Amino acid sequence: MRILDRYILKEVLLAFLFGIFAFSAVFIGSGTLFRIAEYVTKYGASFSAVVRLFVYSLPGIMLWTFPMSMLLSALLVFGRLSGGSEITAMKSCGISFYRLMRPVVIMGFCVSLFAIAFNEYVVPWSNQAYSDVVNYEVKHSSAPQSREHIILKDIKDGSIQRLIYARRFDAKKNRMEWITMQDFENGKLVRVENADYGEWLGNSWLMHNGIIYTIANGEMSHTMHFATQKLPIQDSPDNIVRAQKKPEEMTMKELTEQIAIMRSQYVDTTDLQIELYQRITIPMASLIFTLIGAPLGLQPNRSSSSIGFGLSIIIIFIYYTLMTIASVIDRIGIPPALAVWIPNIIGAVIGMYLIRKAAR
Repeated sequence: MRILDRYILKEVLLAFLFGIFAFSAVFIGSGTLFRIAEYVTKYGASFSAVVRLFVYSLPGIMLWTFPMSMLLSALLVFGRLSGGSEITAMKSCGISFYRLMRPVVIMGFCVSLFAIAFNEYVVPWSNQAYSDVVNYEVKHSSAPQSREHIILKDIKDGSIQRLIYARRFDAKKNRMEWITMQDFENGKLVRVENADYGEWLGNSWLMHNGIIYTIANGEMSHTMHFATQKLPIQDSPDNIVRAQKKPEEMTMKELTEQIAIMRSQYVDTTDLQIELYQRITIPMASLIFTLIGAPLGLQPNRSSSSIGFGLSIIIIFIYYTLMTIASVIDRIGIPPALAVWIPNIIGAVIGMYLIRKAAR
């Protein structure tokens, strides 16, 4: 049986690598190259910047091709085995379809685990590097831009000392609005300061119209209002804005922390929660597509590569349509954690049905 496993895995792996190159080429040709060409014609991007933009865009593209490639490889390999009557020969030797599926399912699961790790440690870094090249080398955006949700942390020896949150940074007025500052001692919250806004004076920040809450034993013990008070940070607006990350540039740990901070300020975090949970569901689609692709490959006339590729496109389109719908239906009361899993749940049910049908 080990020989059979190696044989199937070799075929699936080669088709999987082909799928990564094929689908990556489609993504690059249909989007990435057009954006890079725009940066060259509109902003005069240098050759060095163009090369780095191309390289930094690859991890994010490859992440999306992993599930697609597993689907294509399962379709092609099982279609070829079925078209060459190898499946029939294996079954005549007493090998069940469930046994034939085992190495492919294991590979799909391993690809999913790899994609989760890849999406945690490589993709956020490459997305941030891509944005930095675009903003600071191509567009030469030296002035800070207005943005929502500013978060600053002061951490020493692994323990948080101070947390500052501003609902919005206004670049025109050069100020942060609706500021909350929390001070900690030995990991416990001891003081909270709220202010309407803070303005940059050239070398320091000054908060206006605020109130201080002193916390003792988890309860508020004292309050004090103030008209102005210095904000204990020296970072300029440019440095503060540069330190902020977009959701696609954060790791799952950073997203979780961002969600907790924003929830404490009663800010809607639905989009961030969807981003967080999709860090798992999208990579897990590799396993789901494996369950669907292998039994579909046994259907008549599946040995053609062009038919397999076309069928992959249709299934992928249906899956990502369901994913888009799922990211919207959470707005009607379905928790984001459940909503983002709906496409995978539907795909798993369909896959198990097809496998059971093929095994008869």
